[in-house]
Amino acid sequence: MMAATVPTRNAFMTIAPSLASPQVIELRQYTLHPGRRDALIELFEREFIEPQEALGMRVIGTFRDLDAPDRFVWLRGFTDMASRAAALAAFYGGPVWQRHRDAANATMIDSDDVLLLRPARPPGGFGAADSARAPIGTQALPAGLITATLCSLAAPATDELTARFERDVRVHWTAAGSEPIACLVTETAANNFPRLPVREGEPMWVLLSRFADEAAQRRHAARLAANREWTGAVWPAWRERFAADPQTLRLAPTARSALHG
Repeated sequence: MMAATVPTRNAFMTIAPSLASPQVIELRQYTLHPGRRDALIELFEREFIEPQEALGMRVIGTFRDLDAPDRFVWLRGFTDMASRAAALAAFYGGPVWQRHRDAANATMIDSDDVLLLRPARPPGGFGAADSARAPIGTQALPAGLITATLCSLAAPATDELTARFERDVRVHWTAAGSEPIACLVTETAANNFPRLPVREGEPMWVLLSRFADEAAQRRHAARLAANREWTGAVWPAWRERFAADPQTLRLAPTARSALHG
């Protein structure tokens, strides 16, 4: 992985599109052939961001998974399901993907680990997390760490679950030193672009959080572990809703990720 250098926000020259609160979000995890992640990222950041956004999609963030050297993770947003189907058909049937798909696919072992999500409470979205995007060709990596806490639910998410998070969980999560960005749940509408599979029949709750760096994320985990109210009451009550222990993705923003520290 390239050594990180930290540009100032003023160094970012192009702005992420105005789709400020996407109501449909894909969380996409790609497993790549060993050693091919940087090649895919270079291709993706050079060729695939602006053409998708020109068609009404929003490339929210692009990341290296710190715990899986051959995994590329990204977030893509849409206004709604109808615009998703139209935009994906236009992009994957269009000249940019046709020109570069062989090179992209050659880096991948699997691209079907995709969660189709929506904000837990509209309008939700990523408006508060917007940043300017670095220009094409930027090599400097932005500061910050994004975590995605993936919680497999025993039953589909409800408004009561969201209210419980807001009432009981968020205050401890934030006080321990995290900045929550978005709370997302499974989009229950059928996948309307079956050419790109998504994980179906898995009710999920996903919390995206921002940290200054890896050390800040470790301090956050330690503070929660030392918080007796959290460990003795809040976390056990929250954990009862899950079908399995949560999975945390530690995500380092790529050079052109609009979502970063």
